[in-house]
Amino acid sequence: MKTLKDLFLDELADMYDAEQRIVKALPGMAEAATCEKLKGAILTHLKETEGHVTKIEQVFQSFDEKVKGITCKATVGLLEEGDELAAEFKGSPAINAAVISAAQKVEHHEMASYGCLHEWAGLLANKEAAGLLQEILEEEIGANETLNKLALATSNAEALGESNGNGTEETNGSGNLRRGVRPVAVGRAPERSLSH
Repeated sequence: MKTLKDLFLDELADMYDAEQRIVKALPGMAEAATCEKLKGAILTHLKETEGHVTKIEQVFQSFDEKVKGITCKATVGLLEEGDELAAEFKGSPAINAAVISAAQKVEHHEMASYGCLHEWAGLLANKEAAGLLQEILEEEIGANETLNKLALATSNAEALGESNGNGTEETNGSGNLRRGVRPVAVGRAPERSLSH
């Protein structure tokens, strides 16, 4: 009979494959973006993602298990969809919004997966694994928050043609933001995705 540990190891192998695929995909996402802040955020997350691969290997080792990957069909599909969006919107004012949308879909899959893995590691009484998975989860949440901030600050308005492309919104001539353009609140970004 299959156990929680079996489920944990299967899902961990799934995420090991996912992270390796994401490491390969992020440079292309950065290249597709035209916003320098977005490019920088993606390349920063690339470094984190490379670290996630290493941390997952450490989690396997903490269970005295051989490191293995199982094809992550969800990530394969999300990355293919992201490639299609980038190709479809290349040269469009909506390209950065498209890249953010694709990246956030991947982030949300990762957050859900690492949330489960972290909880299961705790139930399996492996504090080392739980700690490593919590670190990964926090970085995924941080990456998603960064993408939210970029979407709200510039990319969504750019997609509507209401940004001048350098990260500041256009005004209506009287110093007021054009209708439909909301300023981003100072502080923490909303918890929900608003990139689409």
